[in-house]
Amino acid sequence: MKLALVADWLPTFAGAEHVIAECCTMWPDAPLYTTVAAHGKLGPLDAQKISTTPLQKWYSVMRNHKVLLPWMPRALENIDLSAYDVVVSSSHAVGKGIVPPSTAVHICYCHTPMRYAWEMEDMYLLDFGVPRILRKTVKQFLKRIRRWDLTTAKRVDVFIANSTTTQERIKRIYDRESIVIHPPVSERFFKTRETEPQNKPYFLAIGRLVPYKKFDLLIEAANASGFSLKIAGTGDDFSRLKAMAGPTVEMLGFVEDAELPRLYTNAKALLFPQFEDAGVVPLEAQACGTPVIAYGLGGVLDTVRDGRTGVFFPEQTIASLTDAIDRFASMHFDSEAITQHAKQFSSTNFQQKLQEVVDQHT
Repeated sequence: MKLALVADWLPTFAGAEHVIAECCTMWPDAPLYTTVAAHGKLGPLDAQKISTTPLQKWYSVMRNHKVLLPWMPRALENIDLSAYDVVVSSSHAVGKGIVPPSTAVHICYCHTPMRYAWEMEDMYLLDFGVPRILRKTVKQFLKRIRRWDLTTAKRVDVFIANSTTTQERIKRIYDRESIVIHPPVSERFFKTRETEPQNKPYFLAIGRLVPYKKFDLLIEAANASGFSLKIAGTGDDFSRLKAMAGPTVEMLGFVEDAELPRLYTNAKALLFPQFEDAGVVPLEAQACGTPVIAYGLGGVLDTVRDGRTGVFFPEQTIASLTDAIDRFASMHFDSEAITQHAKQFSSTNFQQKLQEVVDQHT
């Protein structure tokens, strides 16, 4: 059985790339196809054989994959996969649009149908910094890509959703059934319990610093209440957020993967104010025995247990977040029980479930 892997694009090593990395571990000889890649910035994926499209030469100059989106559908469709029996795509945008041979099985691990095309158009236009004068043109393009996206759903034999939220969206938009397999947590996050400190002085937030992730809400709450907050991550919003940060907020910038378990373990709780379809960060925190204070919508409803492994807040407001932090302070959380809960989402379990799907359909 010859198997190929496909990803939308690889500009960094983030949540979707963790899934691809697990697939590469499962099938180390499988080639990985994508539109563009930032070679040397992909962590464990840098050791993988990555084949890119002709768009790579433009990406090498522009270093911005977003502006190349209009040309990505055609570039993906031109990838020759005729030699393969199984194609596994990891897709939150265009990845599932490859054209598999008629004899092959195409299994798509869907992080979401394109959110900026279907449900969050205006928010993404804002996040991507699209000038107002160009928005009408961009919206016309998004209308075309929605039609293409519906067509490419028919090229998928089996959909895997990363959460029940994504499963519902796949059904509503594509009218397709799917299997839920939650994103994997690396086994290394389960190995920090023996060094857990008694004093946990700070709250923690981790992620790509873009407006929709609502890190500004955390900073405003910390400035108002005076609690200690560490924010790890980089992104277009870093400068704005750093300018907002008061004396109790520390902007850590990029943090090496090896340092993340310690950072999670030493935190009172992870603060997760955004709406995500899945989200591996709350799972990593729980694997380290750290509870999660999260906006109660999306993938966290599958992976966090309110009152047992974390606390939900119902609105993305300072008052709602502060109320959740106050409730958290009055509660007791068992770190060992939180870690045990997270083990069902380990990379070992993820690989086993994904292999079962492949075996069942090949």
